[in-house]
Amino acid sequence: MEKEDITLRIESGIAWVGIERGTNKNALTQRMVLRLTDIARQLSADAAVRCVILFGTPEIFSAGIDLKDPEKWANEQLPFAEKRQIARRGPALCKAWEEMPQLTFAAIEGINVGGGVALTLACDFRIQAEDAHLLMPEVAIGIPLAWQSIPRLVRLIGPARAKRCLLWGERISAAMAHEWGLADEITPSGKAMARAEDLAKKIAAMPFPAVAMTKESVNASANALNHMASFMDADQSMLTMLSGEMKRKP
Repeated sequence: MEKEDITLRIESGIAWVGIERGTNKNALTQRMVLRLTDIARQLSADAAVRCVILFGTPEIFSAGIDLKDPEKWANEQLPFAEKRQIARRGPALCKAWEEMPQLTFAAIEGINVGGGVALTLACDFRIQAEDAHLLMPEVAIGIPLAWQSIPRLVRLIGPARAKRCLLWGERISAAMAHEWGLADEITPSGKAMARAEDLAKKIAAMPFPAVAMTKESVNASANALNHMASFMDADQSMLTMLSGEMKRKP
């Protein structure tokens, strides 16, 4: 039996969702994107779940979308309308995670790249190991950061730092991520999960309706203009891919 690359465990009001592909630097295939979206929707409807912890492997959270995924490129001959539906999978994934009523924690060890960063931006809190780092290489490849992530990034760190993350192509260390607001807490290496669990247990013990209502109120205020600013970013990604200037990673 093939090993599951997206795992789910629920216990005592806490759900653990693992990106545990174990190969290709934990990159997200199209199937994994759909599975993570389905899990977010499933958990959203589960009133017994109070908090959700998203994690990768000890070596790497995720290298982002898998540009070697045959399914991604097998769709090149599809009608435009179908291509557009596929391009919207990423935004749908992040929206599903952002709109969960539960508090969500991303426990980040190792490297987190591109689409992996986009997914963690949709979580409520990011707990990052001190030797972990972030990278958003999309523009260097030839596409803008998509999945409606730019407004989330700007909200957290401001426009100048967002441009620096996206255009300079530098690795963002855990210390820099914490200073800027991309990481909420920094832990010793290998301890991000333990800290996320401590926080999740604390929140899970609180009256859940009040927690969920508070999250919804904060998000409604913080994200009010996000969709308006980014509703076409899936189409922008398609445009840049069709331009012929996008570089497929070797």
